[in-house]
Amino acid sequence: MNDPEPLTLPTLTEGAELVGEFKGSGYRQPPQLVRLPNRQLVQLPPLLFSVAKALYDHRHLSADPHAALAKVADAVTAEANARVSTEQVVYLVDRKLAPLGVTTYTDGSSPSLARADTFLALRFRTAVFPENVTWFLSGLFAWSFKPAVLLPSISMVAAAEVWLAATQPIGEALNNAIRTPTSILFVLALAVLSCLFHEIGHASACRYSGVRPGVMGCGIYVVWPAFYTDITDSYRLGRGGRLRTDLGGVYFNGIFLIALTGVYALTGYDPLLVAIVAVNLEIIQQLLPTLRFDGYYIVSDLVGIPDLFKYIRPILHRTLLRRPADERLKALKRWPQVIVTLWVLTVIPALAFQLGLIVVKVPDLVLANWQRLEGLVLSAQAGAGPLELVAGTLQLILLMLPLLGLALLTYWMLRWLTNKIIKIPTPQQA
Repeated sequence: MNDPEPLTLPTLTEGAELVGEFKGSGYRQPPQLVRLPNRQLVQLPPLLFSVAKALYDHRHLSADPHAALAKVADAVTAEANARVSTEQVVYLVDRKLAPLGVTTYTDGSSPSLARADTFLALRFRTAVFPENVTWFLSGLFAWSFKPAVLLPSISMVAAAEVWLAATQPIGEALNNAIRTPTSILFVLALAVLSCLFHEIGHASACRYSGVRPGVMGCGIYVVWPAFYTDITDSYRLGRGGRLRTDLGGVYFNGIFLIALTGVYALTGYDPLLVAIVAVNLEIIQQLLPTLRFDGYYIVSDLVGIPDLFKYIRPILHRTLLRRPADERLKALKRWPQVIVTLWVLTVIPALAFQLGLIVVKVPDLVLANWQRLEGLVLSAQAGAGPLELVAGTLQLILLMLPLLGLALLTYWMLRWLTNKIIKIPTPQQA
């Protein structure tokens, strides 16, 4: 007679946390959220969440795993209004929860926590400020989201924009600024500072809303240098709190713009005017909903669907190939389906246009890179100063980024389309 396989009472992965219902979701049946130790959020259907919750509630009975699992099964049965056996609990743990990293396996082994491979995510990044520093910085500015500060600030941003556009010689200031390396470096420094303040805005919105921001850092998004802030905990909030967090960065760009405008009004220093233009361009870029900038997350949180890109395939199949809606689309409420469909049908042509525009401009970009490189070499040979050489090098790098971006973005999109949309079967699947 064979001995029964050793069994242990599964537990939540160390550091995992049961968050609860995804508020303001766009799903017909709102999913339940679990935060993993690596701060990723996992969406669970109610039955799986009930199993995870029951395991947590009965964790003190680990001395007798069989009896504990029987009690877990009874607790899940009572909550689900359907009979769930001990064997079914074991199956759900080993086949569903543990592979997601939510619980340990029933043999006592721990799951691996692999980061999700999301399309067009910020892949190459490193944390600069730990969570406690982010908490401190967000505490310095969280008060700026109080209505008594927020509304006047927005009004001042609008007034500053109108005054600058109507009265200031922006084109002349731009021509003057790009002629001197000192001005170029000054504008770039202010642009970087604005990006950093943007991230503090996201963190401050988190803290004001009652949740804790994570680390802050920098990385490469596609090929653009980028700052980031871990605001995963904003999913604990309702739709309004998440939208506040999404817009917090742009709001802080506006505050930064007010400060620049005030200094410019006092000094008349032209590079400040160019920096203001750069901040406006950053705001416009962040509000674009095509790539994973703030605009994308605004649309995502507005409809209550965390990852819009995974719906590209089912929506294209339904709208272009006239196939029936698959289970992922059926799981969405009616109005989120409409918004996501409009987003997909807009973002695909927009991305194609952006790629096409870069492809058309490739010869001009190559020529501009070559001319800038020649100019940089000649400047070095002529004994140019260090500031001029640094400014020239930065300009060369900025000119090269679109070319590198085209190559990497094309590669990532082709790989994603192959794996996610075309779904070429592997030998095991064939």
